[in-house]
Amino acid sequence: MKASDIRTKTQDQLTDELGSLKKEQFNLRFQKATGQLEKTARVKQVRKDIARIKTIAAEKSAGKKA
Repeated sequence: MKASDIRTKTQDQLTDELGSLKKEQFNLRFQKATGQLEKTARVKQVRKDIARIKTIAAEKSAGKKA
């Protein structure tokens, strides 16, 4: 997911996307623990996407307060 795509979304959409990524992260951790994880690179990708969304959401909320 690109930062430019994330910036076009509303705060509610960002919250929804963050929730779905956190669920996916949980499922990936569960798969890793049980030895069923096939795409190991997806763990890192999801983690970075979560960080991107949190950063952009914080920027947007700081922009509204200023």
